[in-house]
Amino acid sequence: MTIQSLDPRITRAGIPTEDSRPLEPKEDLDQFETWEVFHQQKRGGHPEHAGSLHAPNAQLALVMAKEQYARRFKCVGIWVVRTADILTLSTEDEDIFVTNSEKKYRDAGGYRVGNRVSAFKQQQAQANAEGTP
Repeated sequence: MTIQSLDPRITRAGIPTEDSRPLEPKEDLDQFETWEVFHQQKRGGHPEHAGSLHAPNAQLALVMAKEQYARRFKCVGIWVVRTADILTLSTEDEDIFVTNSEKKYRDAGGYRVGNRVSAFKQQQAQANAEGTP
C-alpha cells in the first residue's frame, strides 16, 4: 500500500504507508543542544531575538551565531543562551503581574506645563509680529 496524495509527484513516488523497518532506539545526546541567539544592531540598541541554532558548547554556539546571524545585517553585539536556561511564565500565572492599578505617577499628565508652553508660543508670535527678536 502506498501513500495517495493530492500531489501527483508524491503518489508517483510510491512511498509505503507503513515503514517495514523496526524503529531503532536513539542514542543519548545524539543531537547538539539548542541555543537562542540575540543580536544588537547598534550601540545602545536593545538586543533582539535573531533565531536558534544547535551547537555542542557555548564557544561554538557563539561562532556559529556570528556566522549565521551577524554576517548579513549590521551587528555590534551578539549573545547566545541555552534554550533550556530560559524561564517563562505561562498565562495561568498572569495574577503575578497584577499590582497596584493606580500608577498616575508614571504619566506625564501630572505635570501642568501646557499653559506655560502656550503662553511662551504666544509671546514668540507677538515678538515676531512686532519685529522684536
